[in-house]
This record gives sequence, C-alpha cells and structure tokens, in this order.
Amino acid sequence: MARKTKAADRPIDKANSAETRGAAGELHQTASADVETLTTSQGAPVADDQNTLRHGARGPALMEDFHFREKIFHFDHERIPERVVHARGYAAHGYFELTKSLSDVTRADVFQRVDERTPAFVRFSTVAGAKGSFDLARDVRGFAVKIYTKEGNWDLVGNNIPVFFIQDAIKFPDLVHSVKEAPDRAFPQAQSAHDNFWDFISLTPESFHMIMWTMSDRAIPRSYRFMEGFGVHTFRFLDANDRSTFVKFHWKPKLGLQSVAWNEAVKINGADPDFHRRDLWDAISQGDFPEWELGVQLFDEAFAEKFAFDVLDPTKIIPEEEVPVRIVGRLVLDRVVDNFFAETEQVAFMTQNVPPGIDFSNDPLLQGRNFSYLDTQLKRLGGPNFTHIPINTPKCPMAHFQQDGHMAMRNPKGRANYEPNSWGPEGGPREDPVRGFRSFAASDEGPKVRLRPESFADHYSQARQFYISQTPVEQKHIGDALVFELSKCEREDIRARVVSHLIHIDKGLAATVADGLGLDVPKPAKAAAKVVDLPPSDALSILKNGPDSFEGRKLGVLLTDGADADLFTALKTAVAKEKAVLEVVAPKIAGVTLSDGTHVPAQQKIDGGPSVLFDAVAVIASKDGAALLAGDAAAKDFVTDAFAHCKFIGYSAEAAVLFDKTGLADDLDEACVPLKAKADAATFLKACRALRHWPREAGVDLDAKG
Repeated sequence: MARKTKAADRPIDKANSAETRGAAGELHQTASADVETLTTSQGAPVADDQNTLRHGARGPALMEDFHFREKIFHFDHERIPERVVHARGYAAHGYFELTKSLSDVTRADVFQRVDERTPAFVRFSTVAGAKGSFDLARDVRGFAVKIYTKEGNWDLVGNNIPVFFIQDAIKFPDLVHSVKEAPDRAFPQAQSAHDNFWDFISLTPESFHMIMWTMSDRAIPRSYRFMEGFGVHTFRFLDANDRSTFVKFHWKPKLGLQSVAWNEAVKINGADPDFHRRDLWDAISQGDFPEWELGVQLFDEAFAEKFAFDVLDPTKIIPEEEVPVRIVGRLVLDRVVDNFFAETEQVAFMTQNVPPGIDFSNDPLLQGRNFSYLDTQLKRLGGPNFTHIPINTPKCPMAHFQQDGHMAMRNPKGRANYEPNSWGPEGGPREDPVRGFRSFAASDEGPKVRLRPESFADHYSQARQFYISQTPVEQKHIGDALVFELSKCEREDIRARVVSHLIHIDKGLAATVADGLGLDVPKPAKAAAKVVDLPPSDALSILKNGPDSFEGRKLGVLLTDGADADLFTALKTAVAKEKAVLEVVAPKIAGVTLSDGTHVPAQQKIDGGPSVLFDAVAVIASKDGAALLAGDAAAKDFVTDAFAHCKFIGYSAEAAVLFDKTGLADDLDEACVPLKAKADAATFLKACRALRHWPREAGVDLDAKG
C-alpha cells in the first residue's frame, strides 16, 4: 500500500544556519563564506550529499543520479595493490644538507656545495607484514630516501641492517614467500616465527649473518628516529674523469640507537599498533625534527682485492675499524605529509635512480633490485607514468620523448617526438655526453655461467663477529629471540638444523638455544669455507652506541587527584631541560586536580596508557589516590611492566603502597628513585639518560637466571 508523503519527507528548505536537519533527522552541513562548496569531480556544485535521488521519498533510486554514481564508482576503485614487501610504511619530508664536499671523488651534484640543502622524502617500513599489520614486529626496517637533486632523483633504498638474507636476487621470491603467511592457511602475519621461514633459512647458510641482526634488538627499534640506516650494497662514485671509488652509505641517528625489549614489543603492539607512526608524526609536529648524519665508507680497487671478503657480497659488511665512516652530510625531517595515500603510498623508490657521479657495482642482489623495483611500479601504480605523480616527479628540469600511456600528464610539446631529427632547436632535447650519466667502464671477462664466486662462501665468520661484538645483555637477547622463534616451529628437525648452523657462530649460543628448545646439540652443519675468528667491532652494538641524554624520549607520569603540585612542576621542568616529552596518565582522561587546586589534563587513561609506551615512568600520587591505584589492575601493571622492562621509575612517598601491592617493595633497586623533594626530579631525569637498568634483568627473567 502506498504511503502518504508527510511534510517531514519533503526536501528541506535552505536555511541561514550552516547546519540543518533533513526529514529523517540526517545532518546537512551547508557551505558559507568561510566554507567552500562541495562539488563533484567534474566541478558541479552538490546540493545534497546525504540522500540519493529517488522517485518519491520511499521510491526506487534513479540511475540518472550522476553524483551518487560518481561517488560510488570512485570509492569502489580507491584501492591499489599494496607493495609485495615493505607494505606497511610511514614517511615524511625533509632535506639533505651537505657538510663536507666530496668533489674529490664524485661529480654527483648533490655532493659538491657545502651547506646546500636538497629536498628529500623518507619512507620507513617493515618488510614482511601487510599494510594493516602492526609497527613493532620483529623485522627488518626499510629506510628509503629519495633526494630530489638538481640532476635527477637519487633513491637510496636501504634498511636499518647493513646486510641481507641472500646473495643473489633470484632467491628473493623464495625468501619472501617463506617469511610471508603460509599460502594454505594465510597466517602467521608479520612475523618470522614459523616453519616455512626457518625451513628456508636452515637450508640457506648465507642467511645466518642477517639472522644474527634480525634476532638482535636491531629488529625491534624503539623509534625510527633511533635507528641507523644503510645502503646495504657497494656502489661506485665517479669523478669528473670517470675515476671510480667504491662507496657504502650509512645513516647515523643524532639521538643515538635504542630498541625495546621483546616482551615490551608484544605489549606495545596491543596498546598502540601505530607506535612508530605516531612517534614520527608527534616528533615532527612538536618541532623535534629527526636527524641523521650521512656517512660514507670510501675504498679503492686495491682494498677490495685484499679485503678478506668480497665487497660485492650483500651478506657482508666492511667493519668501520677497517674503513672508517666519513661524515659528509645530514638528513633532517621537518614536515609531515599532507596526504598519506598521495605521498607515502604512491611514492616509488627504485635503486636504479642514481644521478651522474654515482654508479652501480656488480653486486648480484643490487643488479636484480634494479630490475624489480622498476617492474613493480607498473602493476602497483597502474602504468609507466608514475613519475607524473607529484611525489615521484623530479624537481629539476626534465625533457624527453616518452609519451602517452595511462594518465599521461606531461606529453612533450611540438611536432617531433623522436630523435635524431632535423628540426633544429624546435626538435626537442638532445643528449649531453658531458653532463649526462656515464657508466663506469668496467672490464669484465669470463664465460656465461650460473655460478657464485668462491669469495662468497664464508657464511659464518662475520655472523660470529657480530655476536661477539654484542654486550652480554645483547647476546642474551639474541639467544632468547632464537628460542622464541624456533619454539613456534612445529618440526623438530627444522629447529635442530638451525642449531647446527649456530655452532659455527658460537658454541655457547648454540648450546643455549638447544637447551631452550629441549634439544641435544646436533652435529655442526657442513661449512663451505673455514670459519675465521675476526676481532669484535663496537659499531655493531646498540648499547655501545646509545645516547648520553634523555633527549627525544618520553616520560610517562601516573598522576592522581591531590598529587604534590610542586613535585609535578619540578618534574615537568626537568623533562623540558632534557628536551624530552612528558605525558600524563590518569585514572580518568579528564585529568586530575593537584594539591594546589591546579587542573592537569591527561594524555592517557590508565587502561590505555601502559608503561610500555614510555621510556621511563614516574608515579606521583596522593595518599587516597595511591590507595585507589593499588586496587586497580592496570595501575599495578603500569609499575610491574616498567620494572620488568628494566626502566627507571620515579615515585613519590605516597605511591609506595602501589609497590607494596605489586610485590615489588622488597625488590626496588637504584633505578627506582624516590621523589621526596623538588630537587629529586632533576636527579631522576639525569638517571633516565641510561634508558635501562639492565642489571635488573637477571632478577625478572627466568632465562637470565640460567
């Protein structure tokens, strides 16, 4: 039966108000002098964006409604394929500033003029997980830098680890397939703790140097701001006369290295899956611009010939003690993106993007990446014209005859679209043998073979060097990580095979892992080359390269109503002097009222602001407030987790009851600092510069107790 149309069903009249309600109560926000008019993508102004066009208020929708069709059509096609690897990433704008000229070794324009700033765009990422995975997976981190030089884009597509799992790009699909979710069950996501990955690794000895890095705390960084970056491969610099110098690139964080604990990473992923993203966004938004120094290792053919390992092997480093890192510039990130999809998602990094003066080596992994990174853009970005997307467009003049294709924005003008031609100046651009890119004139000889050089055969010596370069705390974490990962493997033979490789790296490590897995130590795997004892390198340790301040870190302060106002003010002052950040955690998000009547808003409610989100914590409570906290599970977790993660803890006298209730009162150590007077705040913050009190770990970790 037809329903009579009531007055309420009729179209609304335009009102003077910026907001009106429709017949069914839906909100209509209308344009004004200060608010622009909504339009279709064709520019037609939109009168109603809340209702489709219908035949009567309760009638069928009409296909002539071009606004509805356009809106749904575009929505249906919003998604593009995510990256095969490095799908989850976050990026920011900034600049590269040269601090020391390299004109003696390269003609690359970006390395000529000291103090000159060149625009840059940097994307950080995990490798294995999908776009929607969490930030703190145990994984390699991508550190991809696009520098918009005056002679074309330079993409240094690196990682936070200087070596890789494989020596030849032909194995890249197998590596990635093994670490991704299993094809039959589609899990696990964003993690390597499963049979497929470790099966592949246990059958690929070249991976074990990289495994030492990924099982170390390098794979769970506290922040993008606190991790190194590496170009991984050996490249060439070419000077004005095309003389070659080998080069490896390093990014050194201004604020030092720092990672989280594994148990902490697991809890952070639950509390804030966007932990690294939020950290980068907040730091830049607050004016705490992240900064790295660019360093280069420069060496010649003579060094390459006598070096104990092959400089073309991407599973090897050149220790900084043998070739020091020469600092030549700095990278500063000072602007967040305007739109994530337009910039972070659509940026196309390619190892082949090098300006004149930088060239490739014969590293077989680099050679394969040069093809793969170009090839992948065709599917992901829809065609060959991805350089027309603003984030990928060079900021220098461009002139070429590439034309047409999907979404062509910049076809060449004029009659000629080819060369050579006889149209003179109107005939378009011509090649320039002086300014143009020239490849190094390498003289390579040999038969056409599928063969790796014997100089790639030592898979364990540098893995051992990395392990013995770690502090005892870091070595323990590597062992713990291996036990955790291999415990997730269902097949015992895979676990045993991994341990058989570890014997070549360190017998103590192999025994520890075998014991943690309940295995007898197996026979050592067959080694392709004799393992050589190399000296330790301090540059390989995080804890030996940590910060000497609390700058850029975050203190979480658990406050209650009636807390000592003077003590809280002193703590804020001390944090500001350290150039750190203070966040208030409270029982209610509305905040607390201090002892002097001052209201302090909270950034976190205790249930959603656990101590894992902070580098150090403090508890300032009134007597009544502390009694309430002592009965709250989240508040007790706040201090027990901070203690278990070896963090520095400051606390007012009234807060002692909370430690009593958690059973920590008798275990408090020198890193648990009583805040009895205002002067204690500065003392506490000074102690926090150490970031962790690692001696505590032996008392809170079953594995550490042996």
